[in-house]
Amino acid sequence: MSTMADITLVNLNMLFLRYGEQIERERHVPLGPLYLTRALEDAGFEVDFRDYQMCEGPDPFHMEAFLDFLHDPAPVIGLSCMANLLPFSVLALKALRERYPDRRLVLGGVGSKSVEDQLLARFPWLDVICRGEGERTGPELLRALRKGGDLSAIEGVSYRTDGRLRHNPARPRIRELDGIPLPAFEKVDLSRYAGYGMMTSRGCPYPCTFCSVAPVWNLESYSRSAANIVQEMLYLNREAGVDLFLFQDEFFVSGKAQVLEFCREVRRAKLEVSWKAFGRVNLVDDEMMQAMADCGCVELRFGIESGSDRILKLIKKGFTAAQALEVVPRAIDLFPRVDAFYIWGFPFETMEDFNHSLMQMISFRMMGARILPSLLSLLPQTEIHRQYAAADALEFCPYLLPEFVLTGHETCHGLEIDIPEAHREYFDLIRRNPDIFPGFFHLDLEKNVLPKLALLRKFGFYPERRPETASAESCGAHSPHIDPSQLATRVD
Repeated sequence: MSTMADITLVNLNMLFLRYGEQIERERHVPLGPLYLTRALEDAGFEVDFRDYQMCEGPDPFHMEAFLDFLHDPAPVIGLSCMANLLPFSVLALKALRERYPDRRLVLGGVGSKSVEDQLLARFPWLDVICRGEGERTGPELLRALRKGGDLSAIEGVSYRTDGRLRHNPARPRIRELDGIPLPAFEKVDLSRYAGYGMMTSRGCPYPCTFCSVAPVWNLESYSRSAANIVQEMLYLNREAGVDLFLFQDEFFVSGKAQVLEFCREVRRAKLEVSWKAFGRVNLVDDEMMQAMADCGCVELRFGIESGSDRILKLIKKGFTAAQALEVVPRAIDLFPRVDAFYIWGFPFETMEDFNHSLMQMISFRMMGARILPSLLSLLPQTEIHRQYAAADALEFCPYLLPEFVLTGHETCHGLEIDIPEAHREYFDLIRRNPDIFPGFFHLDLEKNVLPKLALLRKFGFYPERRPETASAESCGAHSPHIDPSQLATRVD
């Protein structure tokens, strides 16, 4: 058993993609599990933290490789995953139950959001699912498990008791984010990571119908102070030489006053670093963007989603195509790189709507923006899933997956995939459980998805099927590492 540890906590969030014989693999600091690790250790527990991104084998999805990595675990094993690796996590938990039948198995992270009931009902080897923020739930859960396992008083957990499923009330959100200690960075070798993300806020109040992020936070948003954010940046810069940060939260640009205060704090700290952030078309203006550019922002990312006002209204995006056409060119003039994210394949998106998006994408690309289209992924917590994803309407395509749920099991050829025989079981699990894994499925493949894909290819947004070619610009779900010396996106 892991020496003296109370819990073995495993990060299963990872970027591992196969392009023919090539592998694209980037290690990003696992913020969520490290926040939880800090909270558990501050509460007096010993955490055996293991980041599965550090599994060195050629195929981390071979189950023996996973079990070798998880050798000699603590009495409680916690796995954290996102939606794309939820199926692997289910199979990994089964393998852990068979290898270590006396351990308590806990699943956390956003991957299980809205399918907790189905997971517990169908996969008896899973003991507990933690919902929402873990900094308070985690210590309470370990105390209860240590005392014998009565979980009835713990908010934010789902489990079985007396043969029945139980979902305890949700835990209230943490509002004062400055009160959360910094992640347990000492648990990892920071020098081994290619990407250093940061969380400046939690949650987004915008009710976009396709979004899987805002529902995780119940459409509530709370922010850290500028001083608290810069404190973390100073630590990472000093301890690991980090000079490029990605603010991963989608509500960094939550208001002009907050952004300007952050820029002032960066200058006050004399912090000479570069950073990337997400913005919203309806929340930025020239003064804000200029201040960001002047204090190190080298990339601003916009979720445009569609060039059609009809679609923008239906998905509750909160701005118009005209606003995007006004803001994005101004951003291109200010920042070395501007990303424009689009979603295609909405079931209510006509070809006329899609052509509006296509023309806007082409226009922004000609101006110098990087265009990142993503095929709609029907994740179960989204409003669009509740409206359209009846089980009998979902179609699984063995050669095409939405980018958001690429896992590393498949082999990519542009947007198309092959499913290796060695990982057939993984995709069989998905196909048998469309209500648990709807993000891997499509709506109206022949009339909705494939005609739009053909047009995207015609205009160069997805490469043709070439095994030797990998294209970061064909995958809006991931964040390729950026060399600051190669940031130019236009020719002046």
